[in-house]
Amino acid sequence: MTVNEKIKKYREQAGYSQETLAQKMNVSRQTVTKWEAGTIPQIDYLIQLSDLFGITLDHLVREDDCIKQEKQPLVKNDWIDFLIKAKQHTYAAKMGKVASSRIASSDYQFNEGDYMYLDSFLGSEKFSGTEAIWFQEQPLWSMNYYGYVLGAGFSGDFLKESLMRVPYDQPFRGPQLYQLGDYTYHCHADGDPHCFYGKEEIFFKDKLVYELYFHGGDLY
Repeated sequence: MTVNEKIKKYREQAGYSQETLAQKMNVSRQTVTKWEAGTIPQIDYLIQLSDLFGITLDHLVREDDCIKQEKQPLVKNDWIDFLIKAKQHTYAAKMGKVASSRIASSDYQFNEGDYMYLDSFLGSEKFSGTEAIWFQEQPLWSMNYYGYVLGAGFSGDFLKESLMRVPYDQPFRGPQLYQLGDYTYHCHADGDPHCFYGKEEIFFKDKLVYELYFHGGDLY
């Protein structure tokens, strides 16, 4: 397999479009197209590509399928499926509570196969936390958040009901809109699972009673 074929192979296995890879490499999409068509990247780009794909530089540049020490490629759909399952089996479901990893933190953990998920936050009516995924003990994805209760009428149970409905296309918090009785949940996010930011709100009888801001992205 040639260098050009490997660039395309590992780009697709990582779930990147040519445009996404170009952005991560700080080059134009046309440059990535040329790499995959037969142009050999300069050595500094080859080093960046090997780090980004989690493979050795030797494996990338040599036409040799016997090179050792290659990390298992990361498949986009695998970790998004795991993230959604983890969210639905921890805080939102009142499951997965584990010992505090920091002083006075509330921690929820979920493990499956090579993946581990941890949600750790501080505070109560005002709170701040981090959700993260590890794959084979390597950091894969993380999201930071800060939220607060604004007034009477807030329901933690309604928030959990909303978070159980995390959408696949934006697996950050809850759905764009969810209503139950006098409660309405809104969530708006810009970006995709690789890089994003957003905000969620809860209204009680048309009164804003809760807000949360979040941002994050992949770490590979």
